[in-house]
Formats: sequence, structure tokens, C-alpha cells
Amino acid sequence: MTVSRNVSVEVWSDIACPWCWVGKRNLAKALEAFEGETEVRRRAYELNPNARRDPPASVDYVERLARKYGSTREQAQEMIDRMVGVGREVGVEMRFDRIQPSNTFDAHRLLAWARGEGLAAELEERLFRAYLHEGEWIGGPQVLVRLAADVGLDEEAAREIVESEEFGEQVRSDEEEAMQLGIRGVPFFAFDRRLALSGAQPPDVLLDVLRRTAAGEERPASGGDGK
Repeated sequence: MTVSRNVSVEVWSDIACPWCWVGKRNLAKALEAFEGETEVRRRAYELNPNARRDPPASVDYVERLARKYGSTREQAQEMIDRMVGVGREVGVEMRFDRIQPSNTFDAHRLLAWARGEGLAAELEERLFRAYLHEGEWIGGPQVLVRLAADVGLDEEAAREIVESEEFGEQVRSDEEEAMQLGIRGVPFFAFDRRLALSGAQPPDVLLDVLRRTAAGEERPASGGDGK
């Protein structure tokens, strides 16, 4: 297939979504193999916008997942084992025994700022690792500031962002667009707003859609259930 144009890729995701970490890694592999130029822009999506903003008490993640999906503990553990296995395949080690459920709104605001600093991808990766492997409470202001500094962002500037309401409107705008597109799950990938994929798709599937988009195929982007 002939690649004839650049492609814009928008990715709606949430730090609290393990499949989004997998999707980020898979997209990176697809982009490495893609013959054309791309511009990737992350978009904010909160899986639980009503999540508490204070530190959680001790969490039994298996029980929490079982309640969420109305399953047994055994079924919930199987879901976790599957996610851990898929994560290992893309080079990430998820530790669900460490996870501290967090409100991710401030993390999304910080990521919106980091994009202007050219470090959004690095900060997003750091946040994923902090939440899904290290067990950090990423709803905490001091935690967010420290993680921002870890990837080279100015610590004082990060603190000012976290302690303010800056970039909140941008986060809400991303979420409103997600609603308009009918996005019901993340990760969600929109290619030039013409082709779309939902869920942590394998690199070859993402690469195929990148090439089809570059070749000019037309099909409206629409929402769907994520992983």
C-alpha cells in the first residue's frame, strides 16, 4: 500500500487504565514501522471522574474489580492475570497488589501542560509506571510534582500548575469531544478523525490503519467499547 500523506493520531486514555499503558506501547511500535510522518496528540479521559481526591485506605484490588464487574473473586483474579500477562508481552510489569485508586483529573491537567513543554509522552509513561507498577497515589499534588520533575519538567512550574486550576478547561474539552464521538472505553485511537480503533490493539492492527489512513481511506471515526 502506498503511503501518500501525513497522519494525525489522537489518543484518548486515562492513567488509571492498564490497557491504555499497553495501547501506548503498541502504538509506539506501530509508529516505528510506519513509513510516513505522524503527529500524535494525547487526549484526556477519566474512567472515574467521581473518584475520591483523598488517599485511599488499604485496597483489595481483586475484590474491587469483582464488585465493578459483578464477578467472582476467581474471575476477577483471572482478569488481573490476563492484564499482567499482556503487560509483560509489551515490556511493562503491572502490580495490582500495589495500586492506590486515584482521581486522575490533576494528572490530566499536568499532562496538558507538559504537552506544551514537549514532554507529555515522557510524563505519561512516568505516570503509568508510578500508578500501575510502583503503587503511587497519583492524585497527590506532591507526588505529581515529583513525577513531573523526574522527566525533566520544572518542579516549581509543575507545582504552580497542580495547585491552580490551569488546563482544567482543556481536560473537560477533551472529555466533551469523547462524548460527542461516542467513546465509551479507552484507549481510543482516532486517525485524521476518519478511521478509528478502540481498545489496546496489537501493533500490526494499528500499523494497518495508519497506512490505510495515509492512503486516503474514508470512514468516519466513532466510539466503541475499550478493553
